[in-house]
Amino acid sequence: MTQAATQDRERRFLKVYQKVTRLTSMVMDYQQVMDAIVRMMPEELDVDACTIRLLDPTTNSFILGAATGLSSEYLSRETIDTVETMEMIKSGYPVAKVDLDEDPTYTDREAASIEGIKSVLTLPILFQDAIIGIMRMLTRNNRVFTAGEISFSMALAEQVGLAISNSRMFKEMENQVNFMNEVQEISRLVNSTLDQDKILQTIVERLPASLGAKGCTIRLVNPQTNCLELVAANGLSERYLDRGKVEKEKNVVMVLTGEPVTIKDVAHDDRVRYKKDMQEEGITSLLALPIKVAGEVIGVLRILFKEMHSFSRSEVNFALTVAEASGSAIQNARTYTKITLLFNQIEENERFLTDILNCIRPQLIVLDLNKHVVMANRVFLEKMGLAESEVLGMEYYDVCPIEQGDEVCPADSVLKDGKPASFIHAQDIDGEKHWIERTAYPMFDKNKKVEFVIEIIRDVTAKKQFEEEQIERVKLQGVVDLAGTVAHEINSPLFAALGAAQLMEDDLVEEDQIQDVQMIIRNLKSISELTGKMTSMTGFVGKEYVGEANIVEFK
Repeated sequence: MTQAATQDRERRFLKVYQKVTRLTSMVMDYQQVMDAIVRMMPEELDVDACTIRLLDPTTNSFILGAATGLSSEYLSRETIDTVETMEMIKSGYPVAKVDLDEDPTYTDREAASIEGIKSVLTLPILFQDAIIGIMRMLTRNNRVFTAGEISFSMALAEQVGLAISNSRMFKEMENQVNFMNEVQEISRLVNSTLDQDKILQTIVERLPASLGAKGCTIRLVNPQTNCLELVAANGLSERYLDRGKVEKEKNVVMVLTGEPVTIKDVAHDDRVRYKKDMQEEGITSLLALPIKVAGEVIGVLRILFKEMHSFSRSEVNFALTVAEASGSAIQNARTYTKITLLFNQIEENERFLTDILNCIRPQLIVLDLNKHVVMANRVFLEKMGLAESEVLGMEYYDVCPIEQGDEVCPADSVLKDGKPASFIHAQDIDGEKHWIERTAYPMFDKNKKVEFVIEIIRDVTAKKQFEEEQIERVKLQGVVDLAGTVAHEINSPLFAALGAAQLMEDDLVEEDQIQDVQMIIRNLKSISELTGKMTSMTGFVGKEYVGEANIVEFK
């Protein structure tokens, strides 16, 4: 080749390289970059066709990304090149071949013959020394690619790799921003309620919309049965949801260990059990994620796709973040439910206890360690003329005042030694003296320390009066018994003296002596009448006499 021809070829290569680099720097969508390159290459490098295939890391296969100059039949063949060639490409080396339609070792010789392909240059598309795709240039005439052409083509392939990587990174960053905003919105929605059903429904509706998926399901582990139960679903038929248990599916088993699972082609993946059901439902790919709470897997979230989908890292991380937020929201909802049930139970117990307390006829109050009222029955409230809300929290001495000079209150005694205590004190009520009995009992905590004091307050005035009457009756009976005894003891000498006096009266002659004896007889008879009264008495009444003296009138 002449120097002029060489210089012309170099200028042409430089021009092509400049176009590619400019395109790489201007376009952020790598699909546009690939489409533009495969259209430009045949004209600029004098080839008949060009294809770009990208490596799918999940299947380790090359998927067609862009092509020009070839039939769909040729592009859709199962193999790309021989195993040896593909291994060299994956190792980062370019491979050039001629006479494809006559090469007996070429796997797709017949397809190449039908398509009219004679020569092909296969180049690895690299980024940071890692292969991300392949670019192929094909001709319908035998063409031996020179070292310069191969080097130049490799440089172009590197630019393609840079364009794809830049585009992917830009798209990934854009997705991450969008996903971050969506995570914030979903977190706001699920944390705006403590209703578990609403939380679950929000997730199964928002996630498919964010990822362009067909539907979504959430299954939570039932602690009693240790089985997964479907608790929320969206975008899927009842027939599909009722297909059977999923615990034995490999992808579910893997997720329950705490790791996400991505399946690009459910129809050909042994981690999927219900392939026929998924095919009938139109499901091609799925993403399964664990729902965790404090590191423990409590459920499985599965996102199902209609189109075959290769999952990016940002998509998986986004879904994991949502699943994590879901776990926290579900746990909060469950905790709230437990607290609500606990409060309801406490309220029910309080109502039951209040009903019992209200059935108690005496006044009753319950005090805490600071002697504040924490509970009071209806009788106490009615006696105080206050509402329960007014009494609760009041100081003990505000509701049970102790007059000066009273004994130590029973509540203080219980709090001091932990033993029941009872005291009775007088109290003026509406101008009348009443006797009030206050009895306090301790309530112990699990450490056997006094936690509350129950005090029962009774008006024992009637009892006190009855006891006083009983004392008076005892006194009266003693007086009566004493009077009978005295009368009995007096009667014997009295009757003897009366008889002697009467005999003496008959023997006396002088008038003065007779009058004196008659006077004695009258006094003795008076005494006899008195002893008779004392013997038959049932009671007596005290009367005031001269000065400060009192006398007794017998009944």
